[in-house]
Amino acid sequence: MSVIVYDDEYFMRQALNEAVQALEEDEIPIGCVIVCNNKIIARGHNMTQRLNDSTSHAEIIAITAAEEYLGSKYLTDCTLYVTIEPCLMCAGAVMWTQISRVVFGAKDTKRGYSSYCTPFNSKVTVTQGVLEEECRDLMQNFFKNKRK
Repeated sequence: MSVIVYDDEYFMRQALNEAVQALEEDEIPIGCVIVCNNKIIARGHNMTQRLNDSTSHAEIIAITAAEEYLGSKYLTDCTLYVTIEPCLMCAGAVMWTQISRVVFGAKDTKRGYSSYCTPFNSKVTVTQGVLEEECRDLMQNFFKNKRK
């Protein structure tokens, strides 16, 4: 029996699929997947407009689903993949759930957590820039089209 090992680009493409779903729903196109043992256990995309809830970010939706899936509020053996750098609220949720790794596509220079602080402890590994151009272009095109 062979085991398929996926890489960061594969999982970021899955997060991008979620971002496209958000775009199709006229939401800000951010998508997220959470991976445990090389398996996607949760997915999420922005739903702030649909739910009329400013906290319904892709990461929060996915974190809630992952906690339900694992039956635990701790996601210590999980990696969170998100198309855009998490905001402070989502970074706080990563910290509280003890996610061990965060991978994001493009930086958010206006609202990303790194513009304000470093909320993660030294146990959290952060990788940035995975499919950065695709993630950034999706966001930029969304806002360009909104301004027309």
